Amino acid sequence: MKEMYQQDIDAIPGERWFPKESNFAGDMPEYWGDWGVSSEVETLKAVLMRRPGKEVENIDAAAVRFSEEPIDVELMRKQHDQVAALYKANGVDVYYVEEQREDRPNAIFCRDLVFMTPEGAILSRPGMAARRGEERYVAQALSRIGVPILRTIAGDGMFEGANGMWVDRHTCVLSTGSRCNQSGFTQVKQELERMGVTVYHMQQPYSNIHIDGLLNMASNDVAMIHASQVPYDVCDALKKKGIKLLECPSRIEAKETFAINFVALEPGLVVMPGGNPRSQELLEKNGIKVIAPDISEIMKGYGAMHCCTGFLKRGDKS
Repeated sequence: MKEMYQQDIDAIPGERWFPKESNFAGDMPEYWGDWGVSSEVETLKAVLMRRPGKEVENIDAAAVRFSEEPIDVELMRKQHDQVAALYKANGVDVYYVEEQREDRPNAIFCRDLVFMTPEGAILSRPGMAARRGEERYVAQALSRIGVPILRTIAGDGMFEGANGMWVDRHTCVLSTGSRCNQSGFTQVKQELERMGVTVYHMQQPYSNIHIDGLLNMASNDVAMIHASQVPYDVCDALKKKGIKLLECPSRIEAKETFAINFVALEPGLVVMPGGNPRSQELLEKNGIKVIAPDISEIMKGYGAMHCCTGFLKRGDKS
């Protein structure tokens, strides 16, 4: 009987390479760039801004929620340039949104359009119709410089970056109101909780749209608040974390000259809109150094320093 021989075949090999098991934040400096924010006060390293362009030249004030006072466009640009120069003088890299719709003057307020996390940016979906579409050009700017976009608020969600306020790496305040609905809140909350962040909910008063006009961190353990407008539960949670709450001493300064809308360059050093002497004195008495440039023309858009500044990197460079 003729023997039948079957040629032996090598077994199918197993996988010869294995994935790099690491987290996104750890990979980011190598593959994307040195970005990330989990604080309102750690040393400011990079920001996104929109220099006032054609969009501020012919404004329908009522439609876009600007002051009825005439705007000196060149003065607005000059003041914006001075803020950017101040940032640069303090070691901050300033990046710009270079394109924008010509009917979107509020686009100068970049904080509203992006909320930065340790792993990248959450792109806003503005609540006000007159701001919808601004975020497209912010996405282009972020892509150009290499900032990863973790999420774009989608579906029926609304969220603006100023509806988020970092307390520390593991704690963040998110607010709901006319600019952030429950859907937007939930989308951002899910991303933050995935990163190990505890979220405090804050209900915006009917008279205010964003957190940064009511509450802001001046150092790791000092915050300024508009006491009549910040809910007790939020204040109580901050105090239990050892944060000293300074109550803005003037209703006019809190509401009309945006005293709380400052930017920390580092813990204990803030850039505050000029024209807020009582609030500045209170901060200084509590060990906070204050720089107070004039941005009165910018404030005709009902926003100030913090509103103009999208944080991209805080803390030591990797």
